[in-house]
Amino acid sequence: MAATTIALPPVEMPLLHEYRGRVGMLCLILAESAIFSIFVVAYLYYAGKSLSGPTPAEVLDRPYLISACLIFSSFTIFMAERAIARGKIRLFGIWWLLTIVLGAIFLVGTAHEWYGLIYKDGLTISSSLFGTTFYSLVGLHASHVIIGLTGLTITMILTAMGYVKQEHAPRIEVFGMYWHFVDAVWIVVFTVVYVIAR
Repeated sequence: MAATTIALPPVEMPLLHEYRGRVGMLCLILAESAIFSIFVVAYLYYAGKSLSGPTPAEVLDRPYLISACLIFSSFTIFMAERAIARGKIRLFGIWWLLTIVLGAIFLVGTAHEWYGLIYKDGLTISSSLFGTTFYSLVGLHASHVIIGLTGLTITMILTAMGYVKQEHAPRIEVFGMYWHFVDAVWIVVFTVVYVIAR
């Protein structure tokens, strides 16, 4: 008696395809969260252990205005997500552009702070342990803001050219997850650097 094989049709998993972008972004966020956690722990561990250079209390002012801009940008990107889901592309573009402006204000404010710390206070990445950990942690966050602004700007250009449509709403939502993560991380960084370890 010969064994027979039965060919089964391939199993389609439409839900898996639908959530692939979200799952991928969640995995990225988890990995990035682990990296940020290491930098935060290092900053807290070495806080107050610098033997030379200025201390955080001497040179750091709390950047309330730029922080508010970045945190408010989570609201503007959320409104952009809602607009595109409803097919209101023009409104989407306005909210998206506002998100870019708020993120850019944050970056310019960070650059201004660093300029003062370097040229006025003499705090560099190699001047002290505080300088090393400060620029590493805040710089890591700033690099994520730059990446986010790059994606936002490319999407804005595509929107202006008429390529972004309502069917792209799920992709916009996935990118929004990244931007919300960047904002949430700043709350942690702000609390650690400018409040707890100051």
